Amino acid sequence: MKRKSLFVSLLILAVCTLGSLTFAQDAPAGDTKKNDTVAAAPPAADTMASEEEAAAPVAEPSVHQVIKQKFIEGGWEWMSPILLCMIIGLAIVVERIIYLNLATTNTKKLLGKIEDAMKSGGVEAAKELCRNTRGPVASIFYQGLDRVHEGIEIVEKSITSYGSVQMAQLERGLVWISLFIALAPMLGFMGTVVGMIQAFDAIEAAGDISPSLVAGGIKVALLTTVGGLIVAVVLQIFYNYLLSKVDGLVIDMEDSSIGLVDILVKNQAKK
Repeated sequence: MKRKSLFVSLLILAVCTLGSLTFAQDAPAGDTKKNDTVAAAPPAADTMASEEEAAAPVAEPSVHQVIKQKFIEGGWEWMSPILLCMIIGLAIVVERIIYLNLATTNTKKLLGKIEDAMKSGGVEAAKELCRNTRGPVASIFYQGLDRVHEGIEIVEKSITSYGSVQMAQLERGLVWISLFIALAPMLGFMGTVVGMIQAFDAIEAAGDISPSLVAGGIKVALLTTVGGLIVAVVLQIFYNYLLSKVDGLVIDMEDSSIGLVDILVKNQAKK
């Protein structure tokens, strides 16, 4: 439920963002006649103030305004899917980061506690400890301890089988991030091609090659490519981080599983 609510919230945010950008694109420029009338007859007493305001430097647009303007220039019909790819991809990234951080366990400390629990209370105490410990490593240990009465070989097979299940849980969702990494540039390139076609159609309709017409059309067309590449770069960085995190957890699970088998072998040798 938490994961579903996170996706719903981000999708609502995406829809609101796209709606505001579309409204800004389609909004009328205002009543120019009224503005011209007001500007044409300033009060005589405020002449000096008006000159001082005119001499003041014009404030540069903020980063948010620049991004919004480029989004509108690129065309909402192509920039909107690219933005959705980024929002959904980042939602999966946030969910995976939280999940993997919660799955991280101090395996050396856990193995020491299991060994002490087996000395004091036997296998049942060790199983209770694993049941109350969070993370995939503790779940694998529990599956191994639950089969300890069937022999060490069965324990090893159980750990290997359940370890594969836990590894699949760690890698869940990464395939969607890789999909958005590939999809965002494709959408950008498609928007560029369509924009170039529209630019050449405008040249054909005008019957003359105007530098401003060609440059403007190419600029608008390339904005979709830039947007798609930015989304792909951002998601690729997070994707590699998540892969390294999963690899570290898998190596940790394998090493700790060997340590658990050693503890069980020592416990049986004492008996």
